[in-house]
Amino acid sequence: MKPSRRCLVAGGLMVGMAAAQAQTSAEDANKSNNPLNLAASFNVQNYYTPSLFGTNTHTNDFLLRPTVPLGPNGIVPVPQILRGTIPISTRPDPNGGYKTGLGDINLFDIFLLNPGSDVQFGVGPLVTIPTATDKSLGTGKWQAGLAAVGIHASKAGLLGALVQWQHSFAGQGDRPTVQTLTGQPFLIFNLPEGWYLRSTGIWTFDLQHGSYYIPVGLGAGKAWKMGTTIVNAFIEPQYSVAHSGNVPKWQIFAGVNFTFGH
Repeated sequence: MKPSRRCLVAGGLMVGMAAAQAQTSAEDANKSNNPLNLAASFNVQNYYTPSLFGTNTHTNDFLLRPTVPLGPNGIVPVPQILRGTIPISTRPDPNGGYKTGLGDINLFDIFLLNPGSDVQFGVGPLVTIPTATDKSLGTGKWQAGLAAVGIHASKAGLLGALVQWQHSFAGQGDRPTVQTLTGQPFLIFNLPEGWYLRSTGIWTFDLQHGSYYIPVGLGAGKAWKMGTTIVNAFIEPQYSVAHSGNVPKWQIFAGVNFTFGH
């Protein structure tokens, strides 16, 4: 083979390998960021709120989020995704200073209704357990409701939303009734080599008392492989563009997600 042809072949192979690597990196980022991905995962995430409207205090929520997929069986004919959120929270103490401890644990079980489709949809029950170690760190109420997720995945990234509604039904009689609605739009734009841009602010509405806040975020992250595990690290500052009440003004959302078995 002539040198010029060898160069052309080598160049073509390099371009092909680069394209394949870029596609693989985008797939890894999608798998790690997709809440409907049928793989076991463990996420370590943190919401730091340095500024709240109407106060000079701050808050923090350190979140441990295990996810376990369950295959179809004789009772449930579709896959399920069971996710727990265990918060270690910091809140202002009414007597001065701050309290840090375990917050209320949240669990939801999503039934994936159309696995394998480009546009995935899942819905299922959720429950919040009043496990807070201090009154300032939780609601003191058992809550139940529904969670629904819709995601469109492509090589370009992810587009979708997670919506949760819950209402208290039992708990401490001296604590107020709780009813909340949250919506978390997902916008993930994949870049080369596993990098991506993200916007995933959680819009939170207190339906019982009328307060709300709508944060918009812009952050970045990177996903990479360690053996069969996808590691995904990110940071996303968020600002509340609309609000009512003493709610977060600025938030910094950061974390590391581990997706197993890929």
